[in-house]
Amino acid sequence: MLKKSGLFTIRKPMAKKQKRVLVMLSFAIPILLWCAISYLTFLWHPMIKITTPGDVGYFKKEMLVKKKVFYAENEKIKTKGLRLATGEPSNPVYLPAPHKVIVSLYKSFKTPPRRKGEPWFHESLWHSITIIFWGFILSSIIGIPLGILCGTFGFFKNLIEPFVDYFRYLPAPVFGALAVAILGINDGPKIAIIFIGTFFQQVLVIANTTRNLDVSLIEAGQTLGASKLVLLRTVIIPGILPNIYKDMRILLGWAWTYLVVAEIVGTSTGITWFINQQAKYRNFEHVFAAILIIGIIGLLSDQILAFLGKKMFYWQQNNIEN
Repeated sequence: MLKKSGLFTIRKPMAKKQKRVLVMLSFAIPILLWCAISYLTFLWHPMIKITTPGDVGYFKKEMLVKKKVFYAENEKIKTKGLRLATGEPSNPVYLPAPHKVIVSLYKSFKTPPRRKGEPWFHESLWHSITIIFWGFILSSIIGIPLGILCGTFGFFKNLIEPFVDYFRYLPAPVFGALAVAILGINDGPKIAIIFIGTFFQQVLVIANTTRNLDVSLIEAGQTLGASKLVLLRTVIIPGILPNIYKDMRILLGWAWTYLVVAEIVGTSTGITWFINQQAKYRNFEHVFAAILIIGIIGLLSDQILAFLGKKMFYWQQNNIEN
């Protein structure tokens, strides 16, 4: 049965229709769960939103109270013959419904900041993108060549990898204070955190990818009398480029995971500043909207890179498959 369906074949490409359905389900399932929790009151609505406060002194219209408190207060009022409070089941303020988040996402781009001089939402977002860009670019400029050298020559492997392997276990945020002391309180330390968070992993990942190159290709080049430099330039680097490209897509996602930590080093800026501000105002729908847009940007950028990869490395479609 499994063999006929093709759903669980090992290391075989799936039919395009099956793949499309599964891709849609990967997004539809969590969204449907979110909708169910938000709109089906019998699932999980632990709060009561007050519609009329009745004679309960501290109840206010649209105030959220726990169900236990709501029913307890109404029991007290009932025994005194006073007006009962009414309300409807609701989720906590930190769990907004999907439609509120979508509306908030639109409003975030249109609503000016509360205080003069504060950045707009799109300005905060763009600032975060530039931090990611420079941190990852600087990491790649150094990390890719070092990784290729470590994966090719035993000299560089034994000289560089032991220290890199040790350093990658050190959490990047612990260098925040040192980065501020050296680079100031603006963007320098933030870029440094992204750099530290990706560089050491990058060297090891690229080195491993380089070592996985089919050794028969290198042996064929050596048989034809190619020098080490020629082998590196005409055999090794072209042979590993599709896989390095895939590695870079994965490592770029890694860089995004350090963004929130990086942006609170020194002066708080970017999308992290926006999220923190909205959390202070208890505008959690704006917080969800900001988190959502980060994921959308990350996914779109990855899909664009995947598309470009298919065009550049068309002879190795399986290596750069989405």
